[in-house]
Amino acid sequence: MEYEEVVRSRRSIRGYLDKPVPKELIEEILEIAMRAPTSLNTQPWNFYVVAGKVLDKIREGNVERNLAGVPHSREFRLGPDYAGEHRERQIGIAKQLFAVMGIERHDKEARMDWVLRGFRQFDAPVSIVITYDKSIQGSDVAPFDCGGVVNCLVNTAWSKGLGCVINSQGIMQSPVVREHAGIADDQVIQTCVAMGWPDPDFPANSVVSTRKSVAEAATFRGFDD
Repeated sequence: MEYEEVVRSRRSIRGYLDKPVPKELIEEILEIAMRAPTSLNTQPWNFYVVAGKVLDKIREGNVERNLAGVPHSREFRLGPDYAGEHRERQIGIAKQLFAVMGIERHDKEARMDWVLRGFRQFDAPVSIVITYDKSIQGSDVAPFDCGGVVNCLVNTAWSKGLGCVINSQGIMQSPVVREHAGIADDQVIQTCVAMGWPDPDFPANSVVSTRKSVAEAATFRGFDD
């Protein structure tokens, strides 16, 4: 695909085929993704790629601890709850997803099942946990760079026929992730990306989120017109 087609057609994938992703393909995707811009060429990112029984243990631990009421231990700052237009956009995508999945507002069981899918990293065959070096923790530059490489990662995967969803629910219980993924103590867990072959019959995979217009987002100064 041409670059513009990749960017315009990519969407978050929340349902996957029960089909493994070759390690060699993931390596190729990561090699391309790591061409992402990075401040002063610091390249703070590291990737812990998990699948199979290792990923199953992370799913199980994440679900069990969350259902038991163990407070989340995500290692990035969450900040205040969304409000105003940000909250409206959050609600908007949830409505789109629930509509195509047939989840009614009053259906608590179906809503909980959807939440659990997030804890299980949407049952994807692969999860890539993105970390950065703890030695540079405290600056916003490293998380910014990690965001850049994740953007390149999901777009590159899409160009290869794979789908992804960036999913911080999958790392809510960081001790579980650290233990089973073998994440070193000198790393900060930033986020994770679920990856796999998109299931064409999974309704939520048809959802394309809306974007605000350039006119809403951009301010131009100093142009002739």
